[in-house]
Amino acid sequence: MTHPLEPLINPRSVAIIGASSSVHRVGGRPLHYLIENGFGGAIYPVNPTRDEVQGIKAYPSINDLPEAVDCAIVAVPAVIVLDTLRDCVKAGVRCAVIFSSGFAETGDAGAQMQAELSAIGAESGMRILGPNCLGVLNLTRNWFGTFANGPAEAIRARGKTGIVSQSGAFGSHIFMASQLRGVGASLWVTTGNEADIDVAEVIDFYAHSDDVKVIVAYVESVQNGDRMRRALAAARANGKPVIIMKVGSSDIGAKAAASHTASIVGQDAVYDALFRQYGAHRAATTTEVVDLAYACQFGQFPAGRRVCLQTISGGAGIQMADVAEAEGLEVPPLSDDIQAEFKALIPQGGVLNPVDFTGAALNEPEKMAAIIDRTLSSGMFDAHVIYVSSLPGSPFTKDACLGVFKKIRAAHPDAAIVLSMLASDEVAAEYEALGLPCLRDPAEAVHVTGVLSRFGASFAQAQIDLPPDDMPATPDDMPLAPVRATTEIEAKQLLAKSGLRIPQERLAETAQEAVEFAGSIGSAVALKIASPDIAHKTEIGGVLLDVRGEDAVSAGYETLISRAKSARPDAKIEGITVSEMVPQGVEAVIGFANDPVFGPVMMFGLGGIFVEVLQDVSFRLAPFGRSEARRMIDEIRGRAVLDGVRGQPAINIDLLADALSRLSVFAVKNAATLESVDINPLILTADAAYAVDGLMVPLLNAAT
Repeated sequence: MTHPLEPLINPRSVAIIGASSSVHRVGGRPLHYLIENGFGGAIYPVNPTRDEVQGIKAYPSINDLPEAVDCAIVAVPAVIVLDTLRDCVKAGVRCAVIFSSGFAETGDAGAQMQAELSAIGAESGMRILGPNCLGVLNLTRNWFGTFANGPAEAIRARGKTGIVSQSGAFGSHIFMASQLRGVGASLWVTTGNEADIDVAEVIDFYAHSDDVKVIVAYVESVQNGDRMRRALAAARANGKPVIIMKVGSSDIGAKAAASHTASIVGQDAVYDALFRQYGAHRAATTTEVVDLAYACQFGQFPAGRRVCLQTISGGAGIQMADVAEAEGLEVPPLSDDIQAEFKALIPQGGVLNPVDFTGAALNEPEKMAAIIDRTLSSGMFDAHVIYVSSLPGSPFTKDACLGVFKKIRAAHPDAAIVLSMLASDEVAAEYEALGLPCLRDPAEAVHVTGVLSRFGASFAQAQIDLPPDDMPATPDDMPLAPVRATTEIEAKQLLAKSGLRIPQERLAETAQEAVEFAGSIGSAVALKIASPDIAHKTEIGGVLLDVRGEDAVSAGYETLISRAKSARPDAKIEGITVSEMVPQGVEAVIGFANDPVFGPVMMFGLGGIFVEVLQDVSFRLAPFGRSEARRMIDEIRGRAVLDGVRGQPAINIDLLADALSRLSVFAVKNAATLESVDINPLILTADAAYAVDGLMVPLLNAAT
């Protein structure tokens, strides 16, 4: 046994504490399931009032067992759970599954009991599932550590899908829905209150298990962000798709509203960033979860985004093309020579892409076969979505249609093909046996293909050895941010020491110093009020741009000091920042907010209305390298602006990616002291990325 959860999911011996002779009781049902299904390990009912339970010798206490068991099911009232767990520790139990409710979900008293429960596990090393959970099952080992009706009595479609859920009832729903959809879900774990074992650790077990190829999770909250990141990274590295239904959302940024980043980054955005960064797919509905799990079982993950859409209905083809565009799939037209070939076969059909077989597929299936074979042989596409409606189930076309796809699969055994058809489960099973997933809705078939291609891209990325300089090194002399409010110039000097480029600038405490500093710069300057108490300088008129000449600089100094004192008489004013005017370019905003679970979360977006109104931004969990930064950049809707519009030159994407990556390293280095950081604007040009303004918001509790 290598993984810490091995005794939970693959136990060799089991005790049921609180075992009952009645299958209608919580303590009776798991024992019944184990007996009925032929669990191969030792079973020890524990009941102090009975000599045998359901025909098996019973023991008065866990300490009376002839051996230390791998797993003990605890089905006793909450008030005696703690004492029961202490007995389990003495008896050498490796893992306990606690069905009992009445803990943190009930209030302060229950939370205190749960804290003691967690402490018992932490001090002893005994792993704990629950409390308030429905348990665990493993169909491949006939292990039924649950009292739930549905999962234990559902259709036994065994396969290599593992399900984990914080919610027991909804976890049961997902399991049963998966089974009914034809998903071979053999492993199922519900984590309940997560006093010890959480969803992330179960995902990690699945990521390393030979018994699992597809992972499904239902999540309400995550308590250990680092563990979840490691688990998702392991799944991606091992080529295992993770489909997550994450429910619930709330904002984390209200307390740091002075920061753009903190006010935009909500908890839900953090989860989206997490899943996107580690290649997991966030599903919105149970139907989407089970359809994706079903399709992932076939192991076809396209290497790219180019898709060929083929259909017997022109209307369905239009719908499929619309969904493909929304999914970010590419639908390139067929080459001229292939179009000419298809036009000769189906003069009345569509030959561009989507390809419309029309009704010819009904009367001349050999033409449909020739077209599908030609598109597969062309090498132009990474995936193929083929809509055949009711052809596979019709008595007039059933045999011919199946014959077409048998030949296609024989000729192209590794091609990524998704079918959309209306047929019985029995008919669909014949196509599934050929390695062809079958979806009823053509739009859903395209959506599924889009997700499969994203999984494929993520798996491929995980296998690429990034260059050594992809993740910027932390400079040896990088100072930590102070545990107090800072001025703009102080904040930017800290950023500069982390490797970001800032304009040439000085702090002037008098008008004469401002004139001298402006003269040393030798061109037009920007003047900005310097105060740790004034976060948004423009709101009080605290910024003057393109100031030229000694008289203008001197007058500008006095103007800004006067405005600051008038608007904020309580503010500490340190002087005026005199800064060079950087070249014109594209304005962007980058920054991070400190999430209590996942730590610093980076944000990137274009400036102006893009971030203020449209909130066209992307997020990543820090730290990350330049390659991940480029993917982050590519996600915003206004991405084309960076390539140059209306005669403007393109900005240097490499420098932008470097700035994002360096700030992510700075964020982690200062996670203990900073609530958030904004660089707004970051001016992007063809040869530079200037951090023109910087705002640092300290953590309120950092000093303590």
